[in-house]
Amino acid sequence: MTTCGALLVLLCCCLVQLRGETISDTDTASTQQTCQPDIHTVLREMSALVMEQRVELRYTKTQVEAMETRLRASEKTVEEQRVELRQTEARLTASDNKAETMETRMRDSEKIVEEQRAVIKELKEKQEEQAAAVRAVGGRVNLTGSQVEELRREREDRRVAFSASLVASESETFGPFKDATPLVFKNPFINIGSAYNPNTGVFTAPVRGVYHFVFFIFGNGHASTATGVSLYKNAQHAVTAYSKQASMYVKPSNGASLLLEVGDVVYLKLWPNSWVRDNGNFHTSFSGHLLFPM
Repeated sequence: MTTCGALLVLLCCCLVQLRGETISDTDTASTQQTCQPDIHTVLREMSALVMEQRVELRYTKTQVEAMETRLRASEKTVEEQRVELRQTEARLTASDNKAETMETRMRDSEKIVEEQRAVIKELKEKQEEQAAAVRAVGGRVNLTGSQVEELRREREDRRVAFSASLVASESETFGPFKDATPLVFKNPFINIGSAYNPNTGVFTAPVRGVYHFVFFIFGNGHASTATGVSLYKNAQHAVTAYSKQASMYVKPSNGASLLLEVGDVVYLKLWPNSWVRDNGNFHTSFSGHLLFPM
């Protein structure tokens, strides 16, 4: 008899006893003979089955606990992987930013390199020019003494500048005169090249070139007498500084750049019927210098 059949018989017997149904002696004896050994067998089988189920339950519980442990470990691993993923994403973002910064620096470096190449190219061109100049000078090393002296004088002639006041110290008034009269600025402050003559008031150009001249004059205000001075190149009038007022003082000035040939002269003339004044404060002055030779 199978375990299930035995259980079914046992169940039937129990039901009969509980309901108190009347069974005949013959049937009772027959049933007892049939069921009595089966009940013990069923009980033993049930006990064995219960033990198996308990064992299986413990095994299942152990498996469940192991699975829960693995699940928690898996969840922890997943969380760690999420954290690692976020860290990796952050590192990737930082790497992208760093890459952009490096690209920017690289572009800046390339620009600097190009600029330096341009500078190097310019320096090389200047070096070549200087080398050519040195080679040209090298061909003129065997100069005679007179040629060296001539070069020295030419160099000295290119240094031309002067500035002078009308008087050295005492206060003095010049004019008025009926005609235009040359003014002699007797007190030179500087006279490089000695092109200005303080005895005549005349500047003589030592080299052909462009010269610049300025003059500042001072005079007493008067109702009928003006203060005026003109700049002349050779015998030709160039510019004039002129002022007239009834009282106080006047301080007109003017200047001009002139192209002069060697030997051309430049000087100042007092304007007709005008006067000019100077003293130890040097209000009235005449200056000029070579801008560049031609």
